[in-house]
Amino acid sequence: MTFRNATRRDLPAVLALLADEDHVLDPASIEVGAAHERAFAAIEADSRNEMLVLTDGTGGTPGAHGADEVVLGCLQLTYIPGLGQNGQERAVVEAVRIRADRRGAGLGAELMRLAVERARERGCGLVQLTSSKRRTAAHRFYERLGFARSHEGFKLQLKP
Repeated sequence: MTFRNATRRDLPAVLALLADEDHVLDPASIEVGAAHERAFAAIEADSRNEMLVLTDGTGGTPGAHGADEVVLGCLQLTYIPGLGQNGQERAVVEAVRIRADRRGAGLGAELMRLAVERARERGCGLVQLTSSKRRTAAHRFYERLGFARSHEGFKLQLKP
């Protein structure tokens, strides 16, 4: 398996993972819109953001992903500077997904382990995430990895 930064070529596969966490969608069936393109370009250009993928590594040479390489999982890491945590950055984990047909084999734990290690190497003092209240299996997963329910989260949906 390969853990790497996502490229534009991975965008349909990442969107397929995010579109339906309970089923495997064919990335070729995913419509990549202009808003997705802008968002991916912004993530790619920002040194405080990373869209990461875990692949089956069948693309051949490391770093060269071929058409037959399958994206098995993804997550986004955002690094936030702050005055808390003694001025250390914190890493925020978002959009964590593993392909529905590949769950239960430790891929999610490996993906999160690699993300935490990446944050540690960057000097972050904290890794945090939010998870929808309805995703109780995900909550158990994060707790098994050592994440604690330490805060109550709030969100305000903004309408365009």
